[in-house]
Amino acid sequence: MQEYGLKNASANLAAAGLNVAIAHWNLSPEVLTQKTIELGQGVLNDTGALCVSTGKFTGRSPKDKFTVKDAITEHSVDWGDVNIPIAPETFDKLYDKVCAYLSGKEVWVRDAYACADPKYRLNIRVVNETPWANLFCNDLFLRPTEEEIKSQNPDWLILQAPGFLADPATDGTRQGNFTIVNFTRKVILIGGSAYTGEMKKGIFGVLNFVLPHDHKVLSMHCSANEGKDGDVALFFGLSGTGKTTLSADPNRALIGDDEHGWADGSVFNFEGGCYAKCIDLSAEKEPQIYNAIKPGALLENIKFIEGTHTVDYHDGSITENTRAAYPIDYIANAKEPSFGGDPKNIFFLTCDAFGILPPISKLSKGQAMYHFISGYTAKVAGTEVGVTEPQTTFSACFGRVFLPLHPTKYAELLGKKLEEHPDVNVWLVNTGWSGGAYGTGHRMSLKYTRAMITAAMNGELDNVAYAPHNVFGVQMPQAVNGVPSEILNPRDTWSDKEAYDKKASELAGLFVKNFEKYADQANEEILAAAPKVNVEVTN
Repeated sequence: MQEYGLKNASANLAAAGLNVAIAHWNLSPEVLTQKTIELGQGVLNDTGALCVSTGKFTGRSPKDKFTVKDAITEHSVDWGDVNIPIAPETFDKLYDKVCAYLSGKEVWVRDAYACADPKYRLNIRVVNETPWANLFCNDLFLRPTEEEIKSQNPDWLILQAPGFLADPATDGTRQGNFTIVNFTRKVILIGGSAYTGEMKKGIFGVLNFVLPHDHKVLSMHCSANEGKDGDVALFFGLSGTGKTTLSADPNRALIGDDEHGWADGSVFNFEGGCYAKCIDLSAEKEPQIYNAIKPGALLENIKFIEGTHTVDYHDGSITENTRAAYPIDYIANAKEPSFGGDPKNIFFLTCDAFGILPPISKLSKGQAMYHFISGYTAKVAGTEVGVTEPQTTFSACFGRVFLPLHPTKYAELLGKKLEEHPDVNVWLVNTGWSGGAYGTGHRMSLKYTRAMITAAMNGELDNVAYAPHNVFGVQMPQAVNGVPSEILNPRDTWSDKEAYDKKASELAGLFVKNFEKYADQANEEILAAAPKVNVEVTN
């Protein structure tokens, strides 16, 4: 085996069962970019970022993600359509097949780690079949120093072989591609898909098990930032709720944009970079992301304006899931290292296309746990084929597909944190519709939403009067600086109050129905926070 680059002198791929011809260790972004171009696997755009195609898969394949069911996971993982079991012996045979496939090939190896808080550091070794996938790992995971690399040993191994296709008839998979997590061997095995997000979310899933299960640390699918006084804010929200836009604040330092842990006295980023959607990206709308697309960054599945190397960010012909990967320090106001203290404010963002939820409201501990498990937003007509009316979307803990444990485990950890820190405020923010549902009302003004979030973070809502929502029970502030008071109670914005009451009851019913699958493991405090269906209202 020929080996090049910086490595721990004792590091040995043979110990992992790999007998490759050439191993490139911890190469720089510049060299990985150049190697990709030499191999004909990518080109530069006009700002110097590397542009590649991930091939057949331009997104994750959740139905092809498996977890090995063994002594560690059998009684702790929430098995079902999200966590699909696979036998240890099936994994072992497939692992050996992937090693045999890589035998005699050229591979790209990277030592990295997850978790910016040193107490929870998880060392990772990644073996990739392509140099650009290794660049992605450099950008997305935390980067050890050269001195650390010389002594670092991996806690987990990611083995990624996009060119290897499984045989479902003999390998126990659904089709040719697969991602398998083995908590006993501490391996993430990926085959048949070059989509880099499988590696990122594979480690996220590992941390979503290890941190809550072993350390009682709350793992979270959220962004986080910090004010000049050290006050930390968390932003949870599904796609389309404004999470990226609202957490990107030039007056606050970015801790991270996607994955965090909340330990005693610490909110910390799991990652060392960002994996941003870039469909319809513009310098005006999202200048931080736009300016981060430079040498060392990776663009996936984009198209160029014809005859140029200028990216057409409006072109979604390959996929709407076009992505940019880059180190977090490409964001001007990113905090290094990427952690802060306990949060002061937590925002659950929802785009309520029914126009029912208040633009901002304060949650009790029980309500926070209930809405955390619910993870609600709504799709509007036109976003997907066949969607003609607003449709509810519920994703437990704002990231159900990444949770190995039952969602109530994460909600109970959140509740415990809120008990320990009673000064933490939890807010439900509706960035969706006001004055009626989609088609009748209008989208909440971003200017007003920003003003409400700023007021909450500045403590301006600590001493204002509140009134409870008649159906959802959340507390609505009666005054917010810079925001018209008439929009703070959504019922007041509807011309037809009876229509509002009817629609509010319908939405409450959808919440209750969604929660049925979690109710048997939810405590009384969570259950009591459910919205009230068929509430009588008097003017």
